[in-house]
Amino acid sequence: MAKKPEKNTAKLDVTGKTDDQLQESLGELKREAFNLRFQAATSQLEKPSRVREVRRDIARIKTQQSARAKAAAAAK
Repeated sequence: MAKKPEKNTAKLDVTGKTDDQLQESLGELKREAFNLRFQAATSQLEKPSRVREVRRDIARIKTQQSARAKAAAAAK
């Protein structure tokens, strides 16, 4: 049987980043999401799938931050 081709997704690596790096990335992604919403509203959006990617990257960062906060609280 033939193997399924792997999806070429550029997932954001959040596990290897520090808290400050995650916060910086989150700010950048929020700015990008804001700009993408404006582009979508004015029908100038070149890559509609980027909106979904940015939303999911933001969710990945927030999930990692939440997990780290819970781990820190449990360690106390």
